[in-house]
Amino acid sequence: MASELRHTPLRDEHLRLGAKLVPFAGFEMPIQYSTGITAEHRAVRTTCGLFDVSHMGEFVLRGPQALELVQRVTVNDASRVEIGQAQYSAMCREDGGMLDDLLVYRFREQWMLVVNAANLERDLAWVSSHAEGLEVTVDDRSDAVALIAVQGPRAREVMSSVTDAPVDGIGYYRFIEDEVAGTDAVISATGYTGEDGFELYLEAEAAPAVWRALLEVSETASASPCGLGARDSLRLEMGYPLYGNDLDEEHTPLEAGLGWMTKLDKGDFVGRGALVHQKEEGVERRLVGLVLRDRGFPRPGYEVFSEGRLVGQVTSGVLSPSLGMGIAMAYVPTAVASPGSELAVEIRGKRLPAAVVRPPFYKKGSIRR
Repeated sequence: MASELRHTPLRDEHLRLGAKLVPFAGFEMPIQYSTGITAEHRAVRTTCGLFDVSHMGEFVLRGPQALELVQRVTVNDASRVEIGQAQYSAMCREDGGMLDDLLVYRFREQWMLVVNAANLERDLAWVSSHAEGLEVTVDDRSDAVALIAVQGPRAREVMSSVTDAPVDGIGYYRFIEDEVAGTDAVISATGYTGEDGFELYLEAEAAPAVWRALLEVSETASASPCGLGARDSLRLEMGYPLYGNDLDEEHTPLEAGLGWMTKLDKGDFVGRGALVHQKEEGVERRLVGLVLRDRGFPRPGYEVFSEGRLVGQVTSGVLSPSLGMGIAMAYVPTAVASPGSELAVEIRGKRLPAAVVRPPFYKKGSIRR
């Protein structure tokens, strides 16, 4: 029921702005504002958008064996992460199935894991169980930390209006600690849209003031509030997977196209044995991008066919606001997973032709790498 949903520190701000709130991952979150999803999507692609992503979870790890814990529970090689750098990674079960995808941050005296809201309690229990026997503490800071994403080609201009921090010099997947609108914050050059931008970690009680400051900057550097609807269409245009749709316990990082971050040679970690075996045997299915050749809206759950044979289901899909065509992601057999393979997606009883492509679907983003 709605009364059981959790709220982010910015809920009153969303109501003030006329947002439509919906249940998402146990939280009441804005799906869109009065301008609508398409307008919000285009604002991020052309100027700047502002997202509340405070529902995400943050675990802080401290102690002499914090790195050892990160290495044990994640598939990427955290030993390569420098102070002031973030890393995309994943956690797996012993059988290689993905428990979550996450960001790993390295600070001078601690590490931070940023996990998906829907998996927060399970992830915390998982990380804590693997911390047993190590000199490390695991502190769940999720309720105390707010997270605001500032995304778009003019994100640095917007940020420069509310901070004296050298934001123009923050490289991709790097972060600094400084003040934003008079509040201490971690300013991270990360995001989920394919555009230039930042994610701001700050104390929960300070979030409303920072949110308002970001919306009240000059007209030449304005930021538009954006909801989960635009966030989903933006990330899908980039081919970024979403846990619960494209990633889950029934699929491994190798099947999901995340072999590039799965460092099997870094030493032992949870799931490594199963992943080594899968790589040796060969992956039987892969997550691919699909572009419809005819106009249509491919939704999650729609069936995918190859020469009349059912081969998979759409995991994420949208009628792309930027491209004006249907795009989707789906797991299909490796034999039909190569770019250029011809498939079909059944929409309302009609099978529309679709081509396998290599994401990103949208290739004009302002993201700085």
